[in-house]
Amino acid sequence: MAEEIERIKCLIIGSGPAGYTAAIYAARANMEPVLYQGMQPGGQLTTTNEVENFPGYPEGISGPEMMVELEAQAKRFDADIRNGWVTKVDFSGDVHKVWVDETKEIHTDTVIIATGASAKYLGLESEQHYLKIGGGVSACAVCDGFFYRGQETVIVGAGDSACEEAHYLSKLCKKVTMLVRRDEFRASKIMEERVKSTENIEILFNTDTVEVLGDEHGVTGARVKNNKTGEERDIPCTGFFVAIGHKPNTDVFKPYIDMDETGYIKNVPGSSKTNVAGVFVSGDAADKNYRQAITAAGTGCMAALDAERYLAAKGH
Repeated sequence: MAEEIERIKCLIIGSGPAGYTAAIYAARANMEPVLYQGMQPGGQLTTTNEVENFPGYPEGISGPEMMVELEAQAKRFDADIRNGWVTKVDFSGDVHKVWVDETKEIHTDTVIIATGASAKYLGLESEQHYLKIGGGVSACAVCDGFFYRGQETVIVGAGDSACEEAHYLSKLCKKVTMLVRRDEFRASKIMEERVKSTENIEILFNTDTVEVLGDEHGVTGARVKNNKTGEERDIPCTGFFVAIGHKPNTDVFKPYIDMDETGYIKNVPGSSKTNVAGVFVSGDAADKNYRQAITAAGTGCMAALDAERYLAAKGH
């Protein structure tokens, strides 16, 4: 027998800085929000060892610790934080229907999407190992580049983001080696010229990563292979950055919500509103430009305020 349908005012899907901030604001506005943490409770920040650029933490804080604190803050205002992830939605009517773990059905007046995006990685065993132990693998130069000041780093990627991140690293690091799979960039000409004209960036074309090298303390280098000649070489580095794109976690909403060609949700400029009344978006599910904890938190606040106004206009 199916579970009884639960009826609520505000459902928040996702638990990074955007979701938890939305929960804090929604709970304080007596919207009695229910938040489902999703596949990766705490979001991308749980893979970040040190967060030094979030205001209010002068000594810095680890990503997982910060998420624990945000969750505790949301719970302090009686936000209902739950395990589980949304497997199906129906946004065709006035009441938004959502299914959790394929079994539980929830009818909600408002939905705040805070499902984030997942960084794409190469999938190498060695890469995943050092990513998990927080020892030198990262998908965000702006977040982690500071820890490699004066050191040598490697970055994988060929698009605008990879060029931007390589240029950012070049201002901090002694040397940046850029690995490009093909014999040309995918980036715009202006970004390509920027990295090519930066003295301490070396670009290796037709180059694949074979293995991320390291010891018990972290990354010590990268073994790379020229995919034209088959020649292998080891490049010394302490930081290995992957900039091959992100995938927004938005597939479940595709039948109803307007998105761009890569799956980022389109919001009404200057707001968190989507094309569906009562459904709002925050954080990296809609943001491919900034992708920072602080910007995600800001849009989480916007989504809760927009949801509160929507409910008020409907007389809730």
